[in-house]
Amino acid sequence: MSQQGERPPTEDEWWNRLYGEPESTADTGPGRRAGDTLDDRFASAAGTVTGRPRAWWEASPPPGPPPEQPPEPREPPEPPELPEPPELREVPEVPEQRPARPPAQAPRPAPLEQPPPQAPPPRPAVPPQPAPPPLPRPEPAAARPPAMPRPATGVVGGGPPTYEAEPTALPPARPDTLGELTADTVLDGARYGSYTLRAASVRGDSARYRGEPRRDALLTARFGGGETGLVLVAVASGARAAEGAHLAAADACRWIGTAVGRSHDRLAEDIRAGRRGDLKSGLHRLTDRTLGRLRARAAERGAGPEEYTAVLRCLLLSGDPACRTRVFFGVGGGGLFRLRDGVWQDIEPLLPEPPAAADGGPAAGAGAAEQTPEGDRLTMDLGIPTPQSPYIEPPPPPPAEPFRFRASVARPGDALLLCSAGLAEPLRGEPALAGELAGRWADGEPPGLAAYLADVQLRVKGYADDRTAVAVWEAR
Repeated sequence: MSQQGERPPTEDEWWNRLYGEPESTADTGPGRRAGDTLDDRFASAAGTVTGRPRAWWEASPPPGPPPEQPPEPREPPEPPELPEPPELREVPEVPEQRPARPPAQAPRPAPLEQPPPQAPPPRPAVPPQPAPPPLPRPEPAAARPPAMPRPATGVVGGGPPTYEAEPTALPPARPDTLGELTADTVLDGARYGSYTLRAASVRGDSARYRGEPRRDALLTARFGGGETGLVLVAVASGARAAEGAHLAAADACRWIGTAVGRSHDRLAEDIRAGRRGDLKSGLHRLTDRTLGRLRARAAERGAGPEEYTAVLRCLLLSGDPACRTRVFFGVGGGGLFRLRDGVWQDIEPLLPEPPAAADGGPAAGAGAAEQTPEGDRLTMDLGIPTPQSPYIEPPPPPPAEPFRFRASVARPGDALLLCSAGLAEPLRGEPALAGELAGRWADGEPPGLAAYLADVQLRVKGYADDRTAVAVWEAR
């Protein structure tokens, strides 16, 4: 008996449950139906079973040696023929056709033929990949070469600066004017003829802290090539605390570059020939045109001419290796220095003095010494007062910044430095900065771009404006 108290079925009852009709009253057809024999029922059951997944013992053996399979279950031995027990149930519909147990050796239904398994497509041959080379083992600390020194910026003078050394905040941006953004730092360099050029423009510490744009602008351009080539370096600084100051500086550099580029053949010839008078007058006209365009742009923007303006300082270098004439010109403050034999020289051109009389007073026509209290001018001989002529125009107002020009001949080993006020002021006011740069630049080869940028960023307490510097090293 089972755990539930049921008696396990006998062999005959097992076959009756499998092949006998279910106990149901739905099929109440009278009489015997055609094909209702034991063989027919066996075939019907076999057809039903073959539509389902086959058991492991029903699958057809694969070609080749058969795999190891568990042994088939042995059928129970056939019991001796005995009279049917009276307690067996009879089929209600056909009591006389009760199915009998099939013989022990009844043939099994043949399995359905299945298509042979298809072999997977051949994979393309992949060449073996070489093993990656092993990483070199680190050398012992004692055997390692000394590390290359990094460019040092550092601080000179007394006390640390107020602001941090690295950029803190970015300038504000607008989606429609992204072209007006300026980078924090610009770095450039070249080598032509007998000189090496380095140029850098860096946003000041205070502008980095406040998120203001760099007001200094830098332009390096080469026109032509060979001995007739001409290199222009322009440095401009916008007005302090003026809206759009960085745009005015960029316009000034771009417009003076356009003017010099259109006249570079004549300028290069004058530099090689040493025509200083022609150079000064010609460059003066180009500078005035640039400043005039700035005033026109200020009117377009609705700003005053003193708001949308810029300090402009330029350097012209010949591409001829035999020419060592270096030409400086521009307007506005800044610095022009020369490092010779380890000593700095301030070679900024002096501003022209107003004309004066021999006795120290104003020259004739320059003052009001010969006017009456009513404003009438007196004649020199008769003393008869005559009214001022309405047909004589008053003299034009002097320019805000006079034109500056200098042409100098460089010697082997010299270093020429053109810079904006952000570097010129600490060079003049802090001897430690001048001494440090002299020690770095006086001897040896010109510094690389990274080292030169570190040199320009030497910090001094109390000087936090933008710095733009152009240095030219002469070959020895």
